[in-house]
Amino acid sequence: MPAFLDPRDRRLLIVTGAVMLLLFGLTYLLQPVPPQESIGYPSSYSAQWAGAKGAFLLLQRLGYRAERWEEPPEKLPSNPAGTTLILAEPFNGGTGADRTAIARFVSQGGRLLAIGASGADLAPEATAVETVDWDPDPKTYSARIPSPLTRDAAEITMIAPDTWNSTNRPALALYGEPDKPVVVSYRVGKGQVIWWASPSPLSNGSITQKGNLALFLNSAGAPGSRVLWDEYFHGVRGSLGSYFAKTPLPWAGLQIAIVFLAAIFTFSRRSGPLYVPANESRLSPLEFVETLGDLYHSAHAAPAAVGVAYQRFRLFLLRRLGVPARAKLPEVCHAAAARFGWPETALLDTLARSERAMRNINLDEREALELVRELHDYTHRLGTGREYA
Repeated sequence: MPAFLDPRDRRLLIVTGAVMLLLFGLTYLLQPVPPQESIGYPSSYSAQWAGAKGAFLLLQRLGYRAERWEEPPEKLPSNPAGTTLILAEPFNGGTGADRTAIARFVSQGGRLLAIGASGADLAPEATAVETVDWDPDPKTYSARIPSPLTRDAAEITMIAPDTWNSTNRPALALYGEPDKPVVVSYRVGKGQVIWWASPSPLSNGSITQKGNLALFLNSAGAPGSRVLWDEYFHGVRGSLGSYFAKTPLPWAGLQIAIVFLAAIFTFSRRSGPLYVPANESRLSPLEFVETLGDLYHSAHAAPAAVGVAYQRFRLFLLRRLGVPARAKLPEVCHAAAARFGWPETALLDTLARSERAMRNINLDEREALELVRELHDYTHRLGTGREYA
């Protein structure tokens, strides 16, 4: 099978294939481990059992101006009256600047719904402890006092509530025991902070139980108000680059870049001058002649040497004279004498002796050498050594 690729191109193809296989292997080894099956977390994007996508879409359908908040707290509205910020169990901790911005939002008239111990950590003047023993069975809690937050929600259910232990400011316990409330409310400046011990009342799996939906709507504010559902502390950032960083696009871009560089390298290499590698002869011409002579000598092939020289000269002579190949020697010699002015007798003698020598197996090497020299001399005088070689 013929080789269609230059050895250098074949090596380049092998190296490129090896690099591609290495990239595929690294992609397989470094890809994120698939998360284990879970019930989700209270994100407005999650449709899992513990997600909150249903609650978010319900707010929009009921006329609330609900939107996902994916910016840092410093960018919260400067005039927050009539706006509710929901921190649904954030799992990314905040900085001191984040807490200051949230406290300013509340004190200027905003409403904050902070859920869980992590939500209390971001709320102003609030502390809570995360539950240690997680019990998946929902527990029922009754409203302690009439309040706008408990309207139409005489009972609610919660799963694995955290523990409120803030002593910085008096808080109104709305559900739970006096020493272990699960829903509290207190004022900060012109605004209000509402704390839930668990996000389960707004989760997809529990929002329809007992008075959970009523508690959620009462905490969100009046219909038509603005609701900012925080996803910033759930790890969702508003940067386009951070979004694409979580996709396979960076790896794909790297592979495309490598293929592009390989193509550029190949094109630039092919655009340059092409050189055919020189094939060096293993033997010099003189060594070849000596080797051939030794071969004739060892084989006692003097007649063959005379025959080669004779046939070559006769072929060139017949072509120059334009006579038939079957012409007899006297006719050929007569035509050569007329055409080139050679002595007819001497030429006929050389050719006749050459024909006899070709058939003489006991030919003397000296006589063979003399005949070959004479034939080569006639060939040289014809001037056909290069023309018919």
